[in-house]
Amino acid sequence: MIKPQSLSRFGHLFIAAFTGLAIVGVFCLTPNVGRAAERPLRIIVIGAHPDDCELRVGGTAAKWAKLGHKVKFVSTTNGDIGHSIIAGGPLARRRTAEVKGAAKILGIETEVLDNHDGELMPTLENRKTVIRLIREWKADIVITNRPNDYHPDHRYTSILVQDAAFMVTVPFICPDTPCLKRNPVFLYWPDRFQKPIPFKPDIVVGIDDVLEQKYRALHCLISQFYEYGAGGDGDPEHFVKGTDEERLAWLKRRRRYRVPEAWRPLLAEYYGEEPASSTKNAEGFEICEYGRRPSREELKKLFPFFPDSPK
Repeated sequence: MIKPQSLSRFGHLFIAAFTGLAIVGVFCLTPNVGRAAERPLRIIVIGAHPDDCELRVGGTAAKWAKLGHKVKFVSTTNGDIGHSIIAGGPLARRRTAEVKGAAKILGIETEVLDNHDGELMPTLENRKTVIRLIREWKADIVITNRPNDYHPDHRYTSILVQDAAFMVTVPFICPDTPCLKRNPVFLYWPDRFQKPIPFKPDIVVGIDDVLEQKYRALHCLISQFYEYGAGGDGDPEHFVKGTDEERLAWLKRRRRYRVPEAWRPLLAEYYGEEPASSTKNAEGFEICEYGRRPSREELKKLFPFFPDSPK
């Protein structure tokens, strides 16, 4: 029998590496991904600024939350230059408070990372942060924007999420956070950009039943809508004034979620012809090729809102 003190340096290293592999392997075999019947779905939505997730996924998030599923919104920057009058720490704190108010209305969790607005880069450090966020949430679904976008923070947020799409299952990157046994489904929310390819939804969710709730959540984002965010002209006299209900009515006219006619055939595939024809508002999602490729039946499980979805 070989005593520990008689082992070579190589032997010690081999045993240490084997032990580490075994420990990480146990972590990875933990059933923390994939929909188990005894637990709710877990969805993480990652945007660049404190308003992106609310604008694009607020309705569907509210529907998941109503069914008892767990949703988290993450902003990769603190939004500290997203206004025409104030900036820096005061604006970052204000925007964090705004999305926390929106999260309460939607019934979800939210987190704002402390990176400067307009300065996000696809660094290794930021990639590891995104990997850990997805793992910690034990995500079944990850949603973000597509990488072809006008704003550098949007583009690089998408790249960071895409770069994490495989790595969340790799044991020896970020070994301090247990890796996922199964890759989540990664999705994009819509945009209007046409190059290199336009957005094409793989699933469409009707949100008529939660539209008012979504607007009430957006109503919390005063700096971005009623004060125009970074798009303002710096004159407070031009801010949207009036009572809460008057400003909310203005917001409803300004932000619409009408179903594009190009989406209606897909809407009918999931809801049936008659319900689809009467649906007025919707949110759509496109599957990212870098994550798990779900079947139509699995999508119905992940989006349990349709007449024939498993309940």
